[in-house]
Amino acid sequence: MRFKDLREFVSLLEDRGELKRIAAPVSPHLEITEIKDRMVKSGGPALLFEDVDGHSAPVLVNIFGNHKRTALALGVEDIEELADRVRRLLSMAQGPPSGLGGKMRALGDLIGLARSQPNLVRRAPCQEVVLTGDEVDLFAMPIITCWPLDAAPFITLPLVITRDPESGRRNVGMYRMQVYDKRTTGMHWQTHKVGARHDRRAQDRGVKRLEVAVAIGADPTTMWTGSMPLPPDMDEFGVAGVIRGEPVDIVKCTTVDLEVPAQSEYVLEGYVIPGEMRDEGPFGDHTGYYSPAEPYPVFHVTAMTSRRDPIYATTMVGRPPSEDFFMGKATERIMLPALQITLPEVVDMNMPAEGIFHNLVIVSIRKEYPGHAQKVMHALWG
Repeated sequence: MRFKDLREFVSLLEDRGELKRIAAPVSPHLEITEIKDRMVKSGGPALLFEDVDGHSAPVLVNIFGNHKRTALALGVEDIEELADRVRRLLSMAQGPPSGLGGKMRALGDLIGLARSQPNLVRRAPCQEVVLTGDEVDLFAMPIITCWPLDAAPFITLPLVITRDPESGRRNVGMYRMQVYDKRTTGMHWQTHKVGARHDRRAQDRGVKRLEVAVAIGADPTTMWTGSMPLPPDMDEFGVAGVIRGEPVDIVKCTTVDLEVPAQSEYVLEGYVIPGEMRDEGPFGDHTGYYSPAEPYPVFHVTAMTSRRDPIYATTMVGRPPSEDFFMGKATERIMLPALQITLPEVVDMNMPAEGIFHNLVIVSIRKEYPGHAQKVMHALWG
């Protein structure tokens, strides 16, 4: 099961009773968040708001709002199917498979890996409409304001694409973006994120502008992959291709030297000026409290491209459970086999919603000696 774009996934969810269309008019200011928050906490469906005040584009929320939909977004019925695939791939690194059947499966996995790298195309649905310069108006998108004390509307489900100024390697991350005006936003890449590392390296090298592209509404697997804590040199588009079982089509941007998923709904192109900072926040965060205003880089938009009839995909965070919990739980299960390569004594792990997902981890181990638990703890802390 694979999805060419977000629309194919929407169709599947609707066919399976996992999505409801909302024809009643709604406001992007607080109202969509209130409805969506009730849905995710009650186990409700994904929602497609078709009549958003002041906008022609519909708003799609809650697509990752339970374990079932998150698994479907990754092309499987159960997330453990992907964990098993990861185990098979890792086992090949540890030693050749035995038996004809094992070797044939390994060959199939290797061929799949070879075919998973991104595929560059010349024409793309995400560039059916191209706006540049003064034509750009971020407020033309139905960007939601999530919580009453939020500083502004925030783009909350973007794939932020940068290139390392030293190595030239691409990174794809998911960082919230506060909208300041028609052509500028904040760029909330925290200091430990790869985007922030690219920004620091650009400063060190005297780069005047660090080019950035932002894709909104890619296919669901690629969208989710942007949230994965991958090693800095591992290409998220390549990983998405492995999970999908086919390459991600990418296309060159129109004003910056970066590539974006060709099937995206919206794309923002632009740059960050290394060293330029502006207060970003407050923002109602996943802890149930507001993150305070702090200085972050500023993203300047040079072009805004889209499909002719785009869908605006977004999310919100707040007290769990919310979508970020279900997205993160999938990461937990898929990354467990890799963790067990480094720490074979680990039996299982759980990052519960009650611990705000990434603030608490419960680990079971095969204890062999006094102090073994402390050894695992320090390894997990890094």
